Amino acid sequence: MLLEVVNSPFNEKQATLLNDVMANLTQQQKIWLNGYLTATLNNTSKMVVEETTSLIKTVTATILYGSQTGNAKRLAQRFGEELAQNQVVTTVKSMADFPVNKLKKIENLLIITSTQGEGEAPDNSKTFYDFIHSERAPKLANSHYAVLALGDTSYDLFCQTGIDFDKRLIELGAQSLVPRVDCDLDYEEEAECWFTAVQQQLMAQSGQLNQVDAPLKKVVSTENYSKKKPYSAKVLEKINLNMTGSDKATYHLELSLENAGIEYEPGDSLGVYAKNNEELVAALLMQLSLDGQQLVTIDQIEITLTEALLYHYEITVLTKPLIAKFEVENLPHENWREGRNIVDLLRYAKITSLTAAQLLSKLRKLPARLYSIASSLAVHEEEVHITVGQLRYAIDDHYYDGVCSGFIANEVQIGDELKIFVQRNEDFKLPASNQPIIMIGAGTGIAPYRAFMEQREEQQATGSAWLFFGDQHFMTDFLYQTEWLRYLNDGVLTSMDVAFSRDQQHKIYVQQRIIEKGAEFYNWLEKGAVIYICGDEKKMAKDVETAILEVIATYGQLTEQQAQHYLVTLLAEKRYLRDVY
Repeated sequence: MLLEVVNSPFNEKQATLLNDVMANLTQQQKIWLNGYLTATLNNTSKMVVEETTSLIKTVTATILYGSQTGNAKRLAQRFGEELAQNQVVTTVKSMADFPVNKLKKIENLLIITSTQGEGEAPDNSKTFYDFIHSERAPKLANSHYAVLALGDTSYDLFCQTGIDFDKRLIELGAQSLVPRVDCDLDYEEEAECWFTAVQQQLMAQSGQLNQVDAPLKKVVSTENYSKKKPYSAKVLEKINLNMTGSDKATYHLELSLENAGIEYEPGDSLGVYAKNNEELVAALLMQLSLDGQQLVTIDQIEITLTEALLYHYEITVLTKPLIAKFEVENLPHENWREGRNIVDLLRYAKITSLTAAQLLSKLRKLPARLYSIASSLAVHEEEVHITVGQLRYAIDDHYYDGVCSGFIANEVQIGDELKIFVQRNEDFKLPASNQPIIMIGAGTGIAPYRAFMEQREEQQATGSAWLFFGDQHFMTDFLYQTEWLRYLNDGVLTSMDVAFSRDQQHKIYVQQRIIEKGAEFYNWLEKGAVIYICGDEKKMAKDVETAILEVIATYGQLTEQQAQHYLVTLLAEKRYLRDVY
Protein backbone atom coordinates (compact mmCIF):
# COMPACT_ATOMS: atom_id res chain seq x y z
CA MET A 1 0.00 0.00 0.00
CA LEU A 2 1.52 3.32 -1.11
CA LEU A 3 1.31 6.47 0.98
CA GLU A 4 -0.21 9.32 -1.04
CA VAL A 5 0.16 13.04 -0.40
CA VAL A 6 -3.57 13.60 -0.80
CA ASN A 7 -4.52 11.52 2.28
CA SER A 8 -1.58 12.29 4.59
CA PRO A 9 0.15 15.19 6.39
CA PHE A 10 3.38 14.61 4.37
CA ASN A 11 4.68 16.57 1.37
CA GLU A 12 5.60 14.83 -1.90
CA LYS A 13 9.29 14.42 -1.05
CA GLN A 14 8.53 12.92 2.40
CA ALA A 15 5.91 10.58 0.96
CA THR A 16 8.36 9.28 -1.68
CA LEU A 17 11.05 8.72 0.97
CA LEU A 18 8.69 6.84 3.28
CA ASN A 19 7.40 4.66 0.45
CA ASP A 20 10.98 3.74 -0.51
CA VAL A 21 11.86 2.83 3.10
CA MET A 22 8.67 0.82 3.71
CA ALA A 23 9.15 -1.14 0.48
CA ASN A 24 12.48 -2.52 1.73
CA LEU A 25 11.38 -3.46 5.29
CA THR A 26 10.59 -6.97 6.43
CA GLN A 27 7.35 -7.68 8.33
CA GLN A 28 9.32 -7.98 11.58
CA GLN A 29 10.96 -4.60 10.96
CA LYS A 30 7.58 -2.99 10.27
CA ILE A 31 6.22 -4.35 13.58
CA TRP A 32 9.29 -3.05 15.43
CA LEU A 33 8.93 0.37 13.78
CA ASN A 34 5.25 0.51 14.70
CA GLY A 35 6.14 -0.11 18.36
CA TYR A 36 8.93 2.45 18.24
CA LEU A 37 6.66 5.17 16.82
CA THR A 38 3.91 4.36 19.33
CA ALA A 39 6.34 4.59 22.26
CA THR A 40 7.73 7.87 20.96
CA LEU A 41 4.21 9.29 20.62
CA ASN A 42 3.27 8.15 24.14
CA ASN A 43 6.35 9.76 25.63
CA THR A 44 5.53 13.03 23.89
CA SER A 45 1.92 12.95 25.17
CA LYS A 46 3.16 12.06 28.63
CA MET A 47 5.42 15.10 28.71
CA VAL A 48 2.50 17.36 27.73
CA VAL A 49 0.20 15.76 30.31
CA GLU A 50 2.86 16.03 33.03
CA GLU A 51 3.26 19.72 32.31
CA THR A 52 -0.55 20.16 32.45
CA THR A 53 -0.92 17.99 35.56
CA SER A 54 1.44 20.22 37.48
CA LEU A 55 -1.09 23.02 37.02
CA ILE A 56 -4.05 20.97 38.36
CA LYS A 57 -5.56 22.13 41.64
CA THR A 58 -6.95 19.56 44.11
CA VAL A 59 -10.72 19.92 44.29
CA THR A 60 -12.90 18.44 47.04
CA ALA A 61 -16.62 17.71 46.99
CA THR A 62 -19.04 16.42 49.62
CA ILE A 63 -22.21 14.68 48.44
CA LEU A 64 -24.97 14.57 51.06
CA TYR A 65 -28.10 12.57 50.32
CA GLY A 66 -31.55 12.47 51.85
CA SER A 67 -33.27 9.27 50.76
CA GLN A 68 -36.43 7.41 51.76
CA THR A 69 -36.57 4.61 49.20
CA GLY A 70 -32.92 4.58 48.12
CA ASN A 71 -32.99 6.49 44.81
CA ALA A 72 -31.08 9.53 46.09
CA LYS A 73 -28.59 7.28 47.86
CA ARG A 74 -27.85 5.26 44.73
CA LEU A 75 -27.32 8.40 42.67
CA ALA A 76 -25.05 9.89 45.33
CA GLN A 77 -22.92 6.76 45.50
CA ARG A 78 -22.59 6.46 41.72
CA PHE A 79 -21.82 10.13 41.21
CA GLY A 80 -19.30 9.95 44.05
CA GLU A 81 -17.49 7.06 42.34
CA GLU A 82 -17.34 8.96 39.06
CA LEU A 83 -15.98 12.12 40.69
CA ALA A 84 -13.31 10.08 42.49
CA GLN A 85 -12.30 8.45 39.20
CA ASN A 86 -11.88 11.94 37.76
CA GLN A 87 -9.48 13.08 40.52
CA VAL A 88 -12.01 14.94 42.67
CA VAL A 89 -11.51 14.14 46.37
CA THR A 90 -15.05 13.04 47.21
CA THR A 91 -16.98 12.26 50.39
CA VAL A 92 -20.44 10.66 50.17
CA LYS A 93 -22.61 10.60 53.29
CA SER A 94 -26.18 10.31 54.41
CA MET A 95 -27.32 13.59 55.91
CA ALA A 96 -27.99 11.65 59.10
CA ASP A 97 -24.30 10.71 59.37
CA PHE A 98 -22.79 14.09 58.50
CA PRO A 99 -21.23 16.07 61.40
CA VAL A 100 -22.83 19.50 61.03
CA ASN A 101 -19.83 21.24 62.61
CA LYS A 102 -17.92 20.40 59.41
CA LEU A 103 -20.40 22.18 57.13
CA LYS A 104 -18.53 25.48 56.99
CA LYS A 105 -15.36 23.74 55.77
CA ILE A 106 -16.97 22.20 52.70
CA GLU A 107 -15.61 23.51 49.41
CA ASN A 108 -18.29 22.03 47.12
CA LEU A 109 -21.55 20.77 48.63
CA LEU A 110 -23.73 18.56 46.42
CA ILE A 111 -27.21 17.90 47.80
CA ILE A 112 -29.23 15.00 46.37
CA THR A 113 -32.57 14.63 48.10
CA SER A 114 -36.03 13.23 47.63
CA THR A 115 -39.21 14.63 49.17
CA GLN A 116 -41.38 12.41 51.32
CA GLY A 117 -45.12 12.71 50.72
CA GLU A 118 -46.46 16.25 50.83
CA GLY A 119 -43.31 18.30 51.20
CA GLU A 120 -41.61 16.47 54.08
CA ALA A 121 -37.88 15.81 54.28
CA PRO A 122 -36.81 12.12 54.17
CA ASP A 123 -36.30 10.52 57.57
CA ASN A 124 -32.51 10.37 57.27
CA SER A 125 -32.27 14.07 56.43
CA LYS A 126 -34.51 15.60 59.09
CA THR A 127 -31.78 16.44 61.61
CA PHE A 128 -29.57 18.07 58.96
CA TYR A 129 -32.60 19.80 57.42
CA ASP A 130 -33.58 21.27 60.79
CA PHE A 131 -29.99 22.36 61.51
CA ILE A 132 -29.44 24.12 58.21
CA HIS A 133 -32.74 26.00 58.63
CA SER A 134 -31.88 27.03 62.19
CA GLU A 135 -30.08 30.10 63.51
CA ARG A 136 -27.08 27.88 64.28
CA ALA A 137 -26.36 27.26 60.59
CA PRO A 138 -23.05 28.93 59.59
CA LYS A 139 -22.51 31.41 56.78
CA LEU A 140 -21.22 29.60 53.69
CA ALA A 141 -19.72 32.44 51.64
CA ASN A 142 -16.69 30.30 50.73
CA SER A 143 -18.72 27.29 49.60
CA HIS A 144 -20.18 26.29 46.27
CA TYR A 145 -23.25 24.08 46.06
CA ALA A 146 -25.65 22.28 43.74
CA VAL A 147 -29.02 20.65 44.46
CA LEU A 148 -30.63 17.69 42.70
CA ALA A 149 -34.24 17.26 43.86
CA LEU A 150 -36.20 14.04 43.34
CA GLY A 151 -39.98 14.02 43.58
CA ASP A 152 -43.34 13.09 42.12
CA THR A 153 -45.49 15.63 40.30
CA SER A 154 -48.63 13.90 41.56
CA TYR A 155 -47.93 15.65 44.88
CA ASP A 156 -48.72 19.34 45.27
CA LEU A 157 -45.40 20.15 46.96
CA PHE A 158 -43.27 18.66 44.21
CA CYS A 159 -39.56 18.44 45.17
CA GLN A 160 -40.19 20.73 48.14
CA THR A 161 -37.24 19.48 50.22
CA GLY A 162 -34.80 20.22 47.39
CA ILE A 163 -36.39 23.64 46.88
CA ASP A 164 -35.99 24.36 50.60
CA PHE A 165 -32.30 23.39 50.60
CA ASP A 166 -31.63 25.50 47.52
CA LYS A 167 -33.29 28.57 49.01
CA ARG A 168 -31.55 28.18 52.37
CA LEU A 169 -28.07 27.68 50.90
CA ILE A 170 -28.49 30.91 48.94
CA GLU A 171 -29.53 32.67 52.16
CA LEU A 172 -26.37 31.36 53.85
CA GLY A 173 -24.23 32.88 51.10
CA ALA A 174 -23.21 29.74 49.22
CA GLN A 175 -22.55 30.15 45.49
CA SER A 176 -24.45 27.98 43.04
CA LEU A 177 -22.41 25.72 40.76
CA VAL A 178 -25.39 24.96 38.51
CA PRO A 179 -29.14 25.64 38.73
CA ARG A 180 -31.23 23.24 40.82
CA VAL A 181 -32.87 20.45 38.83
CA ASP A 182 -36.26 19.04 39.91
CA CYS A 183 -36.86 15.47 38.71
CA ASP A 184 -40.11 13.55 38.39
CA LEU A 185 -40.33 9.76 38.87
CA ASP A 186 -38.51 9.15 35.59
CA TYR A 187 -35.44 10.96 36.92
CA GLU A 188 -32.42 9.21 35.42
CA GLU A 189 -31.84 11.35 32.31
CA GLU A 190 -32.30 14.70 34.08
CA ALA A 191 -30.12 13.55 36.97
CA GLU A 192 -27.37 12.59 34.54
CA CYS A 193 -27.52 16.00 32.84
CA TRP A 194 -27.32 17.74 36.23
CA PHE A 195 -24.31 15.69 37.25
CA THR A 196 -22.51 16.27 33.96
CA ALA A 197 -22.92 20.02 34.43
CA VAL A 198 -21.69 19.79 38.04
CA GLN A 199 -18.74 17.65 37.03
CA GLN A 200 -17.69 20.13 34.36
CA GLN A 201 -17.76 22.93 36.92
CA LEU A 202 -15.57 20.91 39.28
CA MET A 203 -13.18 20.01 36.47
CA ALA A 204 -12.94 23.70 35.61
CA GLN A 205 -12.02 24.47 39.23
CA SER A 206 -9.17 21.96 39.07
CA GLY A 207 -8.02 22.86 35.57
CA GLN A 208 -8.67 19.33 34.29
CA LEU A 209 -10.85 20.50 31.41
CA ASN A 210 -7.66 21.68 29.71
CA GLN A 211 -5.92 18.32 30.02
CA VAL A 212 -4.78 16.47 26.90
CA ASP A 213 -7.09 13.56 26.01
CA ALA A 214 -8.98 13.47 29.32
CA PRO A 215 -12.58 12.32 28.78
CA LEU A 216 -14.75 12.09 31.90
CA LYS A 217 -14.87 8.56 33.28
CA LYS A 218 -18.23 6.89 33.90
CA VAL A 219 -19.33 4.11 36.22
CA VAL A 220 -21.09 1.38 34.23
CA SER A 221 -23.81 -0.70 35.90
CA THR A 222 -23.17 -4.46 35.94
CA GLU A 223 -26.75 -5.47 36.85
CA ASN A 224 -28.46 -7.78 34.38
CA TYR A 225 -31.87 -6.25 35.07
CA SER A 226 -32.84 -2.78 36.25
CA LYS A 227 -35.49 -0.08 36.09
CA LYS A 228 -34.43 0.67 32.51
CA LYS A 229 -34.06 -3.02 31.65
CA PRO A 230 -36.79 -4.90 33.56
CA TYR A 231 -37.11 -8.66 33.81
CA SER A 232 -40.19 -10.47 32.48
CA ALA A 233 -41.30 -12.60 35.42
CA LYS A 234 -43.92 -15.32 35.06
CA VAL A 235 -46.82 -15.22 37.52
CA LEU A 236 -46.82 -18.49 39.48
CA GLU A 237 -49.63 -17.74 41.91
CA LYS A 238 -52.34 -15.12 42.43
CA ILE A 239 -54.49 -15.29 45.57
CA ASN A 240 -57.08 -12.85 46.92
CA LEU A 241 -56.19 -12.64 50.61
CA ASN A 242 -59.52 -11.08 51.62
CA MET A 243 -62.43 -13.35 52.42
CA THR A 244 -65.92 -13.19 50.90
CA GLY A 245 -67.78 -10.14 52.18
CA SER A 246 -64.77 -7.86 52.44
CA ASP A 247 -64.91 -4.35 51.01
CA LYS A 248 -61.31 -4.80 49.87
CA ALA A 249 -59.33 -6.89 47.39
CA THR A 250 -55.73 -7.64 48.33
CA TYR A 251 -53.71 -9.95 46.10
CA HIS A 252 -50.76 -12.15 46.97
CA LEU A 253 -48.59 -12.62 43.87
CA GLU A 254 -45.75 -15.11 43.48
CA LEU A 255 -43.38 -14.45 40.57
CA SER A 256 -40.68 -16.65 39.08
CA LEU A 257 -37.06 -15.46 38.96
CA GLU A 258 -35.80 -18.75 37.51
CA ASN A 259 -32.32 -18.40 35.98
CA ALA A 260 -32.55 -14.58 36.16
CA GLY A 261 -29.79 -14.18 38.73
CA ILE A 262 -31.87 -11.53 40.51
CA GLU A 263 -31.19 -11.09 44.22
CA TYR A 264 -33.04 -9.13 46.89
CA GLU A 265 -33.28 -8.84 50.67
CA PRO A 266 -36.21 -8.41 53.05
CA GLY A 267 -36.97 -4.70 53.13
CA ASP A 268 -36.43 -4.18 49.40
CA SER A 269 -39.26 -3.28 47.02
CA LEU A 270 -40.30 -4.66 43.66
CA GLY A 271 -40.96 -2.28 40.79
CA VAL A 272 -43.81 -3.43 38.53
CA TYR A 273 -44.67 -1.92 35.16
CA ALA A 274 -48.40 -1.88 34.45
CA LYS A 275 -50.59 -1.65 31.37
CA ASN A 276 -53.19 1.10 31.16
CA ASN A 277 -56.83 0.12 30.88
CA GLU A 278 -57.79 -0.62 27.26
CA GLU A 279 -61.20 1.03 27.59
CA LEU A 280 -59.58 4.20 28.92
CA VAL A 281 -57.12 4.29 26.00
CA ALA A 282 -59.99 3.80 23.53
CA ALA A 283 -61.94 6.63 25.19
CA LEU A 284 -58.90 8.91 24.98
CA LEU A 285 -58.42 8.20 21.28
CA MET A 286 -62.11 8.81 20.62
CA GLN A 287 -62.13 12.06 22.62
CA LEU A 288 -59.34 13.48 20.46
CA SER A 289 -60.39 11.79 17.18
CA LEU A 290 -57.02 10.04 16.92
CA ASP A 291 -56.15 6.90 14.96
CA GLY A 292 -54.76 4.28 17.33
CA GLN A 293 -52.90 2.59 14.47
CA GLN A 294 -50.90 5.72 13.71
CA LEU A 295 -47.18 5.08 14.18
CA VAL A 296 -45.20 7.07 16.76
CA THR A 297 -41.57 6.80 17.82
CA ILE A 298 -40.81 5.87 21.44
CA ASP A 299 -37.18 5.44 22.48
CA GLN A 300 -36.18 5.27 18.81
CA ILE A 301 -38.66 2.44 18.12
CA GLU A 302 -41.80 2.80 16.00
CA ILE A 303 -45.00 1.52 17.64
CA THR A 304 -48.68 2.30 17.27
CA LEU A 305 -50.23 5.15 19.23
CA THR A 306 -52.44 2.61 21.02
CA GLU A 307 -49.38 0.68 22.22
CA ALA A 308 -47.72 3.90 23.35
CA LEU A 309 -50.74 4.86 25.45
CA LEU A 310 -51.19 1.35 26.84
CA TYR A 311 -47.62 0.74 27.96
CA HIS A 312 -45.56 3.92 27.95
CA TYR A 313 -47.50 6.97 29.16
CA GLU A 314 -49.29 7.99 32.36
CA ILE A 315 -52.96 8.71 31.67
CA THR A 316 -54.60 7.95 35.04
CA VAL A 317 -52.99 10.60 37.27
CA LEU A 318 -53.76 14.31 36.91
CA THR A 319 -50.67 16.14 38.12
CA LYS A 320 -50.59 19.92 38.40
CA PRO A 321 -47.95 20.21 35.63
CA LEU A 322 -50.16 18.11 33.34
CA ILE A 323 -53.18 20.33 33.97
CA ALA A 324 -51.03 23.40 33.30
CA LYS A 325 -49.83 21.93 29.99
CA PHE A 326 -53.43 21.61 28.86
CA GLU A 327 -54.01 25.21 30.03
CA VAL A 328 -56.99 24.19 32.13
CA GLU A 329 -57.97 26.64 34.84
CA ASN A 330 -60.75 26.96 37.41
CA LEU A 331 -61.37 23.31 38.25
CA PRO A 332 -64.65 22.73 40.12
CA HIS A 333 -62.85 22.36 43.47
CA GLU A 334 -59.39 21.83 44.95
CA ASN A 335 -59.65 18.03 45.16
CA TRP A 336 -61.40 17.53 41.80
CA ARG A 337 -58.37 15.95 40.13
CA GLU A 338 -57.90 13.25 42.79
CA GLY A 339 -58.81 9.86 41.32
CA ARG A 340 -59.78 11.26 37.92
CA ASN A 341 -57.95 10.60 34.66
CA ILE A 342 -56.96 12.45 31.50
CA VAL A 343 -60.25 11.72 29.70
CA ASP A 344 -62.13 13.42 32.54
CA LEU A 345 -59.86 16.45 32.19
CA LEU A 346 -60.29 16.68 28.42
CA ARG A 347 -64.06 16.35 28.68
CA TYR A 348 -64.23 19.00 31.39
CA ALA A 349 -62.08 21.39 29.35
CA LYS A 350 -63.93 20.51 26.12
CA ILE A 351 -60.67 19.60 24.37
CA THR A 352 -61.51 17.48 21.34
CA SER A 353 -58.62 17.93 18.94
CA LEU A 354 -54.90 17.27 19.41
CA THR A 355 -52.33 15.58 17.22
CA ALA A 356 -50.61 12.46 18.53
CA ALA A 357 -47.38 14.43 18.91
CA GLN A 358 -49.12 17.19 20.87
CA LEU A 359 -50.76 14.66 23.19
CA LEU A 360 -47.62 12.65 23.93
CA SER A 361 -45.56 15.80 24.51
CA LYS A 362 -47.82 16.68 27.44
CA LEU A 363 -47.79 13.26 29.12
CA ARG A 364 -45.15 11.89 31.45
CA LYS A 365 -43.78 8.37 31.04
CA LEU A 366 -45.68 5.65 32.88
CA PRO A 367 -43.65 5.01 36.04
CA ALA A 368 -43.33 1.63 37.70
CA ARG A 369 -45.29 1.11 40.89
CA LEU A 370 -43.31 -0.09 43.91
CA TYR A 371 -44.50 -2.87 46.23
CA SER A 372 -42.80 -4.05 49.42
CA ILE A 373 -41.37 -7.52 48.89
CA ALA A 374 -43.23 -10.09 50.99
CA SER A 375 -40.79 -13.01 50.79
CA SER A 376 -37.29 -14.10 51.74
CA LEU A 377 -35.05 -15.37 48.95
CA ALA A 378 -33.49 -17.73 51.48
CA VAL A 379 -36.86 -19.49 51.79
CA HIS A 380 -38.28 -19.05 48.27
CA GLU A 381 -35.36 -19.61 45.92
CA GLU A 382 -35.77 -17.96 42.52
CA GLU A 383 -39.11 -16.43 43.53
CA VAL A 384 -40.34 -13.06 44.73
CA HIS A 385 -43.70 -12.39 46.40
CA ILE A 386 -45.62 -9.12 46.69
CA THR A 387 -48.87 -7.98 48.31
CA VAL A 388 -51.04 -5.68 46.19
CA GLY A 389 -54.13 -3.89 47.45
CA GLN A 390 -56.56 -2.85 44.72
CA LEU A 391 -57.08 0.91 44.79
CA ARG A 392 -60.62 2.01 43.88
CA TYR A 393 -61.98 5.54 43.82
CA ALA A 394 -65.74 6.12 43.78
CA ILE A 395 -66.52 9.46 42.10
CA ASP A 396 -69.96 10.48 40.87
CA ASP A 397 -71.23 6.88 40.83
CA HIS A 398 -68.23 5.77 38.80
CA TYR A 399 -65.33 3.59 39.99
CA TYR A 400 -61.74 4.37 39.04
CA ASP A 401 -59.00 1.78 39.58
CA GLY A 402 -55.36 2.43 40.37
CA VAL A 403 -53.35 1.79 37.22
CA CYS A 404 -51.16 -1.06 38.49
CA SER A 405 -53.39 -2.53 41.19
CA GLY A 406 -56.31 -2.47 38.75
CA PHE A 407 -54.18 -4.16 36.09
CA ILE A 408 -53.15 -6.89 38.53
CA ALA A 409 -56.65 -7.35 39.94
CA ASN A 410 -58.56 -7.34 36.66
CA GLU A 411 -56.18 -8.63 33.99
CA VAL A 412 -53.16 -10.51 35.30
CA GLN A 413 -53.55 -14.29 35.39
CA ILE A 414 -51.31 -17.19 36.40
CA GLY A 415 -48.87 -17.81 33.55
CA ASP A 416 -48.78 -14.16 32.44
CA GLU A 417 -45.56 -12.17 32.63
CA LEU A 418 -44.91 -8.90 34.48
CA LYS A 419 -42.00 -6.57 33.81
CA ILE A 420 -40.23 -6.09 37.13
CA PHE A 421 -37.05 -4.88 38.81
CA VAL A 422 -35.73 -4.85 42.37
CA GLN A 423 -35.59 -1.49 44.14
CA ARG A 424 -33.11 -1.84 46.97
CA ASN A 425 -33.81 -0.08 50.26
CA GLU A 426 -30.79 -0.13 52.55
CA ASP A 427 -32.70 1.91 55.14
CA PHE A 428 -35.35 -0.74 55.90
CA LYS A 429 -33.30 -3.80 56.76
CA LEU A 430 -33.32 -6.34 59.57
CA PRO A 431 -30.80 -5.81 62.39
CA ALA A 432 -28.61 -8.47 63.98
CA SER A 433 -30.58 -11.65 64.62
CA ASN A 434 -30.42 -11.21 68.41
CA GLN A 435 -31.86 -7.66 68.38
CA PRO A 436 -35.58 -7.19 69.18
CA ILE A 437 -37.84 -5.71 66.50
CA ILE A 438 -41.26 -4.01 66.60
CA MET A 439 -43.21 -4.19 63.33
CA ILE A 440 -46.13 -1.80 62.79
CA GLY A 441 -48.32 -1.92 59.70
CA ALA A 442 -51.85 -1.59 58.38
CA GLY A 443 -53.32 -3.29 55.33
CA THR A 444 -50.65 -4.10 52.75
CA GLY A 445 -48.13 -2.57 55.14
CA ILE A 446 -47.82 -6.07 56.57
CA ALA A 447 -45.99 -7.29 53.44
CA PRO A 448 -42.34 -6.69 54.44
CA TYR A 449 -42.93 -8.26 57.85
CA ARG A 450 -43.84 -11.55 56.21
CA ALA A 451 -40.39 -11.41 54.56
CA PHE A 452 -38.83 -10.48 57.91
CA MET A 453 -40.36 -13.47 59.68
CA GLU A 454 -39.35 -15.89 56.94
CA GLN A 455 -35.79 -14.60 57.15
CA ARG A 456 -35.65 -14.64 60.97
CA GLU A 457 -37.02 -18.19 61.08
CA GLU A 458 -34.45 -19.32 58.50
CA GLN A 459 -31.66 -17.64 60.51
CA GLN A 460 -32.99 -19.09 63.78
CA ALA A 461 -32.92 -15.55 65.16
CA THR A 462 -32.96 -15.19 68.93
CA GLY A 463 -34.23 -11.61 69.06
CA SER A 464 -37.83 -10.98 70.11
CA ALA A 465 -40.37 -9.82 67.52
CA TRP A 466 -43.62 -7.90 68.11
CA LEU A 467 -46.25 -7.25 65.43
CA PHE A 468 -48.90 -4.51 65.46
CA PHE A 469 -51.34 -4.98 62.58
CA GLY A 470 -54.54 -3.22 61.62
CA ASP A 471 -57.26 -3.54 58.98
CA GLN A 472 -61.05 -3.28 58.73
CA HIS A 473 -62.50 -6.65 59.81
CA PHE A 474 -61.05 -9.66 61.63
CA MET A 475 -63.07 -12.23 59.70
CA THR A 476 -62.31 -10.94 56.20
CA ASP A 477 -59.17 -8.78 56.32
CA PHE A 478 -56.60 -10.50 58.56
CA LEU A 479 -53.92 -10.83 55.88
CA TYR A 480 -51.70 -13.96 56.14
CA GLN A 481 -53.52 -14.88 59.36
CA THR A 482 -52.53 -18.57 59.48
CA GLU A 483 -48.87 -17.71 58.92
CA TRP A 484 -48.85 -15.19 61.79
CA LEU A 485 -50.51 -17.64 64.13
CA ARG A 486 -47.93 -20.29 63.23
CA TYR A 487 -45.04 -17.87 63.83
CA LEU A 488 -46.60 -16.95 67.17
CA ASN A 489 -47.06 -20.61 68.13
CA ASP A 490 -43.48 -21.49 67.09
CA GLY A 491 -41.95 -18.56 68.97
CA VAL A 492 -40.59 -16.82 65.87
CA LEU A 493 -43.07 -14.05 66.71
CA THR A 494 -43.05 -13.12 70.39
CA SER A 495 -46.16 -10.96 70.57
CA MET A 496 -48.96 -9.77 68.30
CA ASP A 497 -51.52 -7.00 68.77
CA VAL A 498 -54.22 -6.36 66.17
CA ALA A 499 -56.76 -3.62 65.59
CA PHE A 500 -59.75 -4.16 63.31
CA SER A 501 -61.32 -0.75 62.95
CA ARG A 502 -64.85 -1.69 61.90
CA ASP A 503 -65.59 -4.65 64.16
CA GLN A 504 -67.05 -2.37 66.84
CA GLN A 505 -68.98 0.88 67.03
CA HIS A 506 -65.92 3.00 67.78
CA LYS A 507 -63.06 2.59 65.36
CA ILE A 508 -59.81 1.22 66.77
CA TYR A 509 -56.45 1.62 65.04
CA VAL A 510 -52.92 0.31 65.63
CA GLN A 511 -51.80 3.56 67.27
CA GLN A 512 -54.33 2.97 70.04
CA ARG A 513 -52.93 -0.52 70.62
CA ILE A 514 -49.45 1.01 70.95
CA ILE A 515 -50.69 3.41 73.63
CA GLU A 516 -52.52 0.58 75.44
CA LYS A 517 -49.26 -1.41 75.56
CA GLY A 518 -47.20 1.72 76.24
CA ALA A 519 -45.22 0.50 79.25
CA GLU A 520 -44.12 -2.70 77.51
CA PHE A 521 -43.47 -0.81 74.27
CA TYR A 522 -41.15 1.63 76.03
CA ASN A 523 -39.40 -1.24 77.80
CA TRP A 524 -38.63 -2.83 74.42
CA LEU A 525 -37.17 0.47 73.21
CA GLU A 526 -34.93 0.67 76.26
CA LYS A 527 -33.70 -2.83 75.44
CA GLY A 528 -32.62 -1.74 71.96
CA ALA A 529 -35.62 -2.67 69.81
CA VAL A 530 -35.80 -1.43 66.22
CA ILE A 531 -39.15 0.09 65.19
CA TYR A 532 -40.46 -0.54 61.66
CA ILE A 533 -43.45 1.31 60.20
CA CYS A 534 -44.98 0.37 56.85
CA GLY A 535 -48.13 1.68 55.22
CA ASP A 536 -50.00 4.87 54.44
CA GLU A 537 -47.81 7.93 54.96
CA LYS A 538 -50.50 10.60 55.05
CA LYS A 539 -52.53 9.25 57.95
CA MET A 540 -51.38 5.99 59.54
CA ALA A 541 -47.64 6.70 59.79
CA LYS A 542 -48.19 10.15 61.30
CA ASP A 543 -50.72 8.88 63.84
CA VAL A 544 -48.38 6.04 64.81
CA GLU A 545 -45.50 8.46 65.32
CA THR A 546 -47.70 10.66 67.52
CA ALA A 547 -48.60 7.59 69.61
CA ILE A 548 -44.96 6.55 69.94
CA LEU A 549 -43.99 10.05 71.10
CA GLU A 550 -46.77 9.92 73.69
CA VAL A 551 -45.50 6.56 74.96
CA ILE A 552 -41.91 7.83 75.15
CA ALA A 553 -42.96 10.97 77.03
CA THR A 554 -45.26 9.11 79.44
CA TYR A 555 -43.13 6.12 80.37
CA GLY A 556 -39.78 7.85 79.98
CA GLN A 557 -41.07 10.74 82.10
CA LEU A 558 -39.91 13.21 79.46
CA THR A 559 -41.15 16.54 78.20
CA GLU A 560 -42.53 16.80 74.67
CA GLN A 561 -39.22 18.26 73.48
CA GLN A 562 -37.21 15.52 75.21
CA ALA A 563 -39.43 12.86 73.64
CA GLN A 564 -38.76 14.40 70.22
CA HIS A 565 -35.02 14.24 70.94
CA TYR A 566 -35.39 10.57 71.98
CA LEU A 567 -37.01 9.84 68.61
CA VAL A 568 -34.27 11.75 66.77
CA THR A 569 -31.73 9.56 68.57
CA LEU A 570 -33.59 6.44 67.40
CA LEU A 571 -33.40 7.79 63.84
CA ALA A 572 -29.67 8.41 64.15
CA GLU A 573 -29.16 4.89 65.52
CA LYS A 574 -31.22 3.47 62.62
CA ARG A 575 -33.77 2.13 65.10
CA TYR A 576 -36.75 4.02 63.69
CA LEU A 577 -37.25 2.90 60.09
CA ARG A 578 -40.17 3.64 57.79
CA ASP A 579 -41.35 2.34 54.43
CA VAL A 580 -44.36 4.55 53.78
CA TYR A 581 -46.31 5.55 50.71
